[in-house]
Amino acid sequence: MRIGLVQMNSRSDKSENLAVAERLIEEAARQGAELVALPEYVNFLGPRELHEANAEPIPGPTTERFATLARRYGIYLLGGSILERSAIPGKYYNTSVLFAPDGEIIASYRKIHLFDVDLTGNVSSNESATILPGDRVVTAEVAGHVVGLTICYDLRFPELYRLLALEGAELILVPAAFTLYTGKDHWHVLLRARAIENQCYVAAPAQIGPHDPGQQCYGHSLVADPWGTVIAEAINRVGVVVTTLDFAYLREVRTQLPSLANRRPETYGSLALTR
Repeated sequence: MRIGLVQMNSRSDKSENLAVAERLIEEAARQGAELVALPEYVNFLGPRELHEANAEPIPGPTTERFATLARRYGIYLLGGSILERSAIPGKYYNTSVLFAPDGEIIASYRKIHLFDVDLTGNVSSNESATILPGDRVVTAEVAGHVVGLTICYDLRFPELYRLLALEGAELILVPAAFTLYTGKDHWHVLLRARAIENQCYVAAPAQIGPHDPGQQCYGHSLVADPWGTVIAEAINRVGVVVTTLDFAYLREVRTQLPSLANRRPETYGSLALTR
């Protein structure tokens, strides 16, 4: 399967963000991508006070536009993530939507783990102030392969990725707006670890560069293979990186080093802690 990752520098201008996304989707499709994935908060990445003005229902204007692009290019399209309206005033979901080549929505995932951190003097975020957590583990079938959906901060919670692997995921998508401060030390390590642990491909389209209010994203959109090798990585600018996923190689890794098959969860509850 050919996969294209779109790297963007989304900001507060939704029209401009979507115009860039459309151009880069076309570029990825032109390079033969059968599945194109956009980053987190693809249509709006800006201050909290603008969330209400930029949140949308699903289906809605942005997802309809993505559906049209999926049909136009005959591709599977992961619409990164967008602010989805909820029934609670002032609260939204951070939602990723996956489209089939006919434009139909085949999966929708609401980010489970919210980015509430305070790294004094470097990164401070309280995503849960406006975002509600999702409560479903989501997979979908893409061209005969099971694909798992996650978003950004989910990457730090390996139990979610193991659940997706146990659901049969051969590829896990991680649209992200990873911060520069944490990304330089953790991004590659975490993505490669999730790939190795679950013997699957992990593909992470990312935001890069500055955005309001005074934040900076790390970029480095990449694909890690089931051995943990980075087989494609974007350079430090807005653009597209396209590579091929070899699922025969995935099966070979799982056969030769069968760590998933060797799991013994039935013993975990009986193991005593030693001090």
